[in-house]
Amino acid sequence: MDVQTHSGNLIANTATMAYRNLLKTVHNPDRFMDVIIQPVLFMVMFGYLFGGAIAGGVQDYLPTIVPGILAQAMLSAASGSGSQIREDLDAGIFDRFKSLPMAHIAPLAGQLFADSLRLIVAAIASLSTGYLMGWRPAAGLGWVVVSALLAIFTGWALSWVFVLLGLLAKSASAVQSFSLMTMLVLTFVSNAFVPLKSLTTPLRVLADLNPVTYVITAVRQILATGGWTPEALVVLAAGVGIVIVFAPLAVWAYDRN
Repeated sequence: MDVQTHSGNLIANTATMAYRNLLKTVHNPDRFMDVIIQPVLFMVMFGYLFGGAIAGGVQDYLPTIVPGILAQAMLSAASGSGSQIREDLDAGIFDRFKSLPMAHIAPLAGQLFADSLRLIVAAIASLSTGYLMGWRPAAGLGWVVVSALLAIFTGWALSWVFVLLGLLAKSASAVQSFSLMTMLVLTFVSNAFVPLKSLTTPLRVLADLNPVTYVITAVRQILATGGWTPEALVVLAAGVGIVIVFAPLAVWAYDRN
């Protein structure tokens, strides 16, 4: 009974903390923009500005840009985890949580659960915008969902990395600056918006080593073939590996703070 009670309290406390973090996202324009406004804006802007120059037209460019914007949205949503948890630490919110009769790990678990919901919203915003612009994947709706779930899981796995960064960093502004720089470099030095063959040799080497390139390639192949590909298995395994490595480190840093 004690174990059941403890588990019930942990779930209830985690749900409460997740709800709190979601409210912060809704009432904070910057975080709300990362989840919805940014993927919509980038999809429209990149599609109509560069579609003709890169692919000869918007419709021909959408199969390239939709997975790219999806990956960028996942990375952007995941990167907000670190700054959120650092802001709470700097504001002393976690000190208040310690005095409450709640599960010790609930604030961290609530943050990661809220992140998964933010990632789902960002994925829906990205894919819906592409659909409204005329994107029609060769695979059916089921495989669109599969590709979105793969991207969401990858983003959630990366959330652990950014949470660890937020727990170890000195300030929220430092986390935000590093997260923004990381997001821009990883998405633009990849195959998110342009074919790899169009890059110079040094950039091509960096893009080939970029993990975001593998995620985008896996999503594109699923959407094009309507099947599970070896690249998708590699991305899934890499996501599991990231969680195995960084989740214990994040919990350690959380206990340390």
